Amino acid sequence: MASKEFICQLAGYGLTTANILYRLPDHPAFLQSYIWQEYDLAPRFPELRAFLDFWRRELEGPLHSVTVAHSRLIRPAEIVSVNGVLTLH
Repeated sequence: MASKEFICQLAGYGLTTANILYRLPDHPAFLQSYIWQEYDLAPRFPELRAFLDFWRRELEGPLHSVTVAHSRLIRPAEIVSVNGVLTLH
């Protein structure tokens, strides 16, 4: 059985990493960094948007900035069907 992550990659999901800078509630002059990583669909990023909506709704630290990096780990050109086996002696 294939893992959930592999099935997501075959469906077009890529690994998304977000560096989230937010202000500390008690000390707004200080910035704290949080790294978020999940499989997501570019360019709309529904998983990241859901997480950021949760952050704004539930957490006290206001967001300062979000930097996103995304890479599809499996591309269509990399999947090759094998039709035979070659044996070398």
